[in-house]
Amino acid sequence: MLDQIFSIPNVPLIKQGKVRDIYDLGDDLLMVASDRISAFDVILPTPIPDKGKVLTQVSRFWFKKFAAIIPNHLSPRSIAEAVKDPVLAAELELRAQRVRKAQPLPIEAIVRGYLSGSGWKEYQKNGTVCGIKLPAGLRESDPLPEPIFTPSTKAEIGTHDENITFDQAEKLMEKGLAKKVKDVSIRIYREAAAYARTRGIIIADTKFEFGLLNGELILIDEVLTPDSSRFWPESSYQPGQGQPSFDKQYVRDWLIQSGWDMKAPGPELPSEVVRNTAAKYEEAFKRLTA
Repeated sequence: MLDQIFSIPNVPLIKQGKVRDIYDLGDDLLMVASDRISAFDVILPTPIPDKGKVLTQVSRFWFKKFAAIIPNHLSPRSIAEAVKDPVLAAELELRAQRVRKAQPLPIEAIVRGYLSGSGWKEYQKNGTVCGIKLPAGLRESDPLPEPIFTPSTKAEIGTHDENITFDQAEKLMEKGLAKKVKDVSIRIYREAAAYARTRGIIIADTKFEFGLLNGELILIDEVLTPDSSRFWPESSYQPGQGQPSFDKQYVRDWLIQSGWDMKAPGPELPSEVVRNTAAKYEEAFKRLTA
């Protein structure tokens, strides 16, 4: 199941990522979300049923919600125009995006609103998150005084993203572009977090990707999904400890406890972990979009 690839007549597969497979439609691309799951930069051998459908539907929801703030990569043309097989087109409609070709920016735009994950580990050592000084005395899972922008590099499969400073991000892009990315990332995060709280979800942090299309900054890839964000149930939120989640942190926790050395190949996931993970993704989807 590692190679869950759709065979689309007359449409070449040009790239296979950790989760998404990219097909060339000529003027557009077809971005298909598989059911693969990755953790610690390794693609695991066990898929999560319907995960790709959840990622696609959640992303579409957010793209539409924030279209007035920033344009996105979604194409106005339908998938059925390029995929003539009606059965295949119907399947792809649930798990694929037809998108315009953009030039991706060389960073991942990460916004953190709570102290968790690698940020919590760094804070315990240095009182900082990605080099940004924070007040003393914060606990694990505490809200930050303000959301912070912590960009990273983009790593190839099997290698690790590296946190970089805002100054370093500025040097990787045209003048003024990094500030635009920072400002719009924090704005989207704030609005999404406020909306999600009305649905009983805390968005602890998230990752955005941006590109340029005809010189204009646009939002690309996926948006505020359980793969790219930490979603915590508000009803059980209790700072001072790790939180249950609607995202793949559950899988990460199991992998850590399994004793895996974090090197490829990854271990097979037990059926219980697969079922529970699928249920968590589905719950996030229903809460956010219902």
